[in-house]
Amino acid sequence: MFELLILWLVFSFFSFGLLGISFLFMRKSATKPWQLAIKENYRPKVSIVVPTYNESNVIGLKLENLSKIEYPKELAQIIIIDSNSNDQTVEIAQSFAEIHPKMNIQILTENKRRGKSAALNVALKNCGGDVIIVSDADCFWPSDILKRALPYLYDSGVGAVSGPKILLNAAASWVTRTENSYLNSMNLMKLGQSKLCSTLFFEGGFSAYKKEALASFDPYSTGSDDCGTIITLAEKKLRALLLPEAQFYTTFPETWRGKFSMKIRRANQLVRVFWRYLSLLVGGRISFSRAVIIQSILNYLLGPLMFFALVIITVLLLLSSPYFALFFLVMLIPKVRVYFLEAVQNYLILLLSIFSVVVNKRFLVWSQPKDRSLLDRKLLQQYSLI
Repeated sequence: MFELLILWLVFSFFSFGLLGISFLFMRKSATKPWQLAIKENYRPKVSIVVPTYNESNVIGLKLENLSKIEYPKELAQIIIIDSNSNDQTVEIAQSFAEIHPKMNIQILTENKRRGKSAALNVALKNCGGDVIIVSDADCFWPSDILKRALPYLYDSGVGAVSGPKILLNAAASWVTRTENSYLNSMNLMKLGQSKLCSTLFFEGGFSAYKKEALASFDPYSTGSDDCGTIITLAEKKLRALLLPEAQFYTTFPETWRGKFSMKIRRANQLVRVFWRYLSLLVGGRISFSRAVIIQSILNYLLGPLMFFALVIITVLLLLSSPYFALFFLVMLIPKVRVYFLEAVQNYLILLLSIFSVVVNKRFLVWSQPKDRSLLDRKLLQQYSLI
């Protein structure tokens, strides 16, 4: 019994203790000032890339949102790269481009669907901007996002910036409420990492890269066009920053099934990303932002395995002494329960993702979530996004 308790404490520490310590450390780091050369009136030429596949219900809204962006039209290029849609996505985009000739919209089409990273690399060859910005079709920007975010790219040590995801339907169900709590914690972590050195997490809703630092998207074929792409920045000792000023808006699935489908694909990508970071560390090919990289490897690769061992030890302890169940009375505290259940869900998804990577299961071709139907003109107008 005593030996089991010791093992339980060890596995608890590596499952949840390290996670808590990391959060507290990054939360403190997030309060520190930026040590950067920030130029408020920095206005580089930008190429905004929107990858699409069967986005006929949102592409018009997306383009209308981009038309409201407060940035000189002569400095902005918009590229729609469509991966062989079989709906009216391309026709809607073409019609919008004809009505708004001053927006400099270019529409590219692929004759075969090969995945998001492959589509972005096609678009990259046609980008004339000094900054390449990627945004998914279902993500919407505040009108001043470029004016607020791009000044951080003036610093020679910064290679890319991204922003936090804000849920338009955060209060819709227990699934969206817990996801919102998770996002708030993750955004704080990513801000702390950025202030410390560099974050390893980027979002497809808004991510901006210096073209000179961007040879291609996801060069290591991790399946992640955002997080997989910034691995090369770390190799070049360039910082990737999460900026609170660059927040963007989208919806999230309101059912657990929809959440699981989205999360398992993302987790599969992250496992591959952090395995790549581990390989680079072991091979001595990366020395930049080591503390953040090691912390993330422990949380995303070691943590799920420790959690699996913790579950086994917990079952053995409950079988040995039913009184051990009294420990779980702490779950009566609402905030503890929310964070604990979200952590358990994420660990289970990561465990499945580690297994999928081991058997070489990939999710390179994205499937459209059902939450697209939640986006409508009225909702976007409420947030002044169109």
